[in-house]
Amino acid sequence: MEVTRNVAVVLSGGGMNGILLELGFLQRLRGDERLWERVGWIYGTSAGALAGVMAALDRLDELEEFLMELRPEETFRPNRLWQLPFTGLHEYRLPETIATRIAPADELVQALHAAPIELVVCVTDVGDEVGEGDDHAFERTFSSRTTPPELMGQAVLASSAISALVLPVAVGDTIGTDGGWVRNFPLGHAYDNPDVEEIVAFRYRANYPRSTAENLLRLRRRLERFRAVPPVRALIAELDAAEERRERGEPAHLPDMLMRLMRVTISRNTALEERRATETDASMRELAALRADVAEIAGRHALPWRRGRAAAEVDARFESTRFPFRHERLLPTVVVHGDAGDAALDPTFRAGLDWPGETKRALIARGYQLADDALRAEREKGEGEAPASGTNGVPGPLVSSGGRQGGG
Repeated sequence: MEVTRNVAVVLSGGGMNGILLELGFLQRLRGDERLWERVGWIYGTSAGALAGVMAALDRLDELEEFLMELRPEETFRPNRLWQLPFTGLHEYRLPETIATRIAPADELVQALHAAPIELVVCVTDVGDEVGEGDDHAFERTFSSRTTPPELMGQAVLASSAISALVLPVAVGDTIGTDGGWVRNFPLGHAYDNPDVEEIVAFRYRANYPRSTAENLLRLRRRLERFRAVPPVRALIAELDAAEERRERGEPAHLPDMLMRLMRVTISRNTALEERRATETDASMRELAALRADVAEIAGRHALPWRRGRAAAEVDARFESTRFPFRHERLLPTVVVHGDAGDAALDPTFRAGLDWPGETKRALIARGYQLADDALRAEREKGEGEAPASGTNGVPGPLVSSGGRQGGG
């Protein structure tokens, strides 16, 4: 008997901490055969796009092996000082690392065309021809069903290119960079798909560290030996001014400002994405209740021989009403909120950084446990609640956040 694929999985961005948590989350979903065999779509941004490729191909074991071996310099390697104004702060090494350890990106996505799960990734378009009035609002989405493999592979890499660190990636005519700028948590795309009947999502909640003086001090030590050279002496003075700004809580330098802007943008659009879904479901529930109440009131006050006609007119009026919601049904939705907790890896990509294996394993286990807790709570809720009138028996969104409820 063929199983209907009507479940969508949504994966947010989140860097190295996020993708490890998402790996544990996906391993838990794959362990639930009833759920996993019904997954028809994966929507991912940045780290979620990378995890989504391997999940859609059912190669999570290979992804785990890759991540356990991955070193910081194999993702984003710091550039030399003289390169910074021209090539970005870091060199984007991840595409080469993936090609060497797993397979070239276009080969990976070639297999997606035959996979039963469709992957959709989000990319920020920073091309010159993009206008503010464009409907896509600087966002491009790429589907494994409709995008040629060579472009789909570049789209995945562009979605994962942290634009505060590296230059954009060309995806056909699109100049693409980190999808987190426009849609870090693509929950809305799952809602907009009329074939989706259930959603299971992971939203990474980053703990952004306060900038430190380490990089400034390291650069200063390298320059001190050349203090007698006037331009170097002037640069040291600028470093002193940057350190003073940092101590006041201000951005120490332009890269620090870019990281702060990215934090604001990602946090904001992620929260709005989830709020839109929650409010849409709440509106659909209220609409169903209102429809039932109006029909009951109309029937109660109509003359006996007009009750049938009154009920028909009420139904016709509600059927003809169109709200600005892309879907007209309630979706059972589980959103797992997860942060790295005490097992966080250093989210920077500074030279000499190390990512311990035991910390990686702890993050994978944490993602698995968060998913397990959320799915168990959803199952218990479904068993303990009777279907409400007018809601087709659909439970509302369930949010699990490892002990903290709510968005943000």
